[in-house]
Amino acid sequence: MNYFSEEHEMLRDLARRFADEVLRPIAVEVDKNCDIPQGVIKQAAELGFFGVPFPEEYGGAGLGETGYCVLLEELTQGCFSTAAMIGGHASLGAQAVYQGGSEEMKKRWLPELCAGEKIAAFALTEPQAGSDVAALRTIAEKKGNHYILNGQKSFITNGGIADVYTVFAMTDRKKGKRGISVFIVEKDAPGFSAGKPEDKMGLRGSHTSDLFLEDVEIPVENMIGEEGEGYSIAMKTLDNGRLSLGAQCLGAAREALSCSIKQAKMREQFGRPIAKFQAIQWMLADMATDIYCMESILYNAAYLCDNGMPFRRQSAMVKLFCSEALGRIVDKAVQIHGGMGYMRECTVERLYRDARVTRIFEGTNEIQRIVIANSLLRD
Repeated sequence: MNYFSEEHEMLRDLARRFADEVLRPIAVEVDKNCDIPQGVIKQAAELGFFGVPFPEEYGGAGLGETGYCVLLEELTQGCFSTAAMIGGHASLGAQAVYQGGSEEMKKRWLPELCAGEKIAAFALTEPQAGSDVAALRTIAEKKGNHYILNGQKSFITNGGIADVYTVFAMTDRKKGKRGISVFIVEKDAPGFSAGKPEDKMGLRGSHTSDLFLEDVEIPVENMIGEEGEGYSIAMKTLDNGRLSLGAQCLGAAREALSCSIKQAKMREQFGRPIAKFQAIQWMLADMATDIYCMESILYNAAYLCDNGMPFRRQSAMVKLFCSEALGRIVDKAVQIHGGMGYMRECTVERLYRDARVTRIFEGTNEIQRIVIANSLLRD
């Protein structure tokens, strides 16, 4: 099946040129400096990358989840950190507004988010509540026509650089996960602050930080959806987010394979290129086979999403398989590069570090297996 329209292919060409000409040349510095230059973010915004999946009526490109996966697959080949920053914005922070917001809310917030004039972040995880969402300790207490938020969030992608945060909090602890609601919190809200950026193993250019809420007053109209709908909105948002993560895994895998093929052809041992040895050939074959499977399940799931069909199980499968396949691929890539693959100057060394977190964030792979198994057992 051909999942790609002419518009998707045009987007692929545009994103590939941006990755080749803008992102790949700065990827080493982004990793070293733990920051993405503002000029690069501005260029991405001008190209419309921040609004690719959203309908045109809200300022987006109207290219759906398939188009968004195409975008992130290509961008990741240039710089995984930049793709992760855009992913945290569009597939999580802004996606929560799109999934749960009223028509009035979408028209108010999404145009600026789609234009990249404001950056979004998704604030769900807490020090004591990651996989166990019902254990949230952030509280939102209603006082007249406002809610007062108190609590702490952890490991938030785009933390500290985002302008808009979709913050999940308990409005009724007695109801467990059905007592969770979600609010739009702007960065300059009194009592709201971000901690210092985390010093991470990989994706070092993508900012990650804690958030602190101390008597943050939020107007009732900043609630996304209704009271108690936060858990449902979070799950719908993560379904989409896991597809975009699969796309990033696919892009990183393609880059690792490309680097490995070049290395295998160039590096000589025992009087011939190492590509002539069966041990190397089998590694390359396994890498390419994993990539073919990644691509197949990713775009099938994106097709289901874009056509309004159930895809939660498939989304979990994409996240699970693509992240674990990427782990296998980058490990082989380092092996093919030998000692050079362990050096900071080598692309696959960075990809190896960047890849590890994909098995952890947006729902650990253990959680994905639970989601898949529960879906199977309900059928």
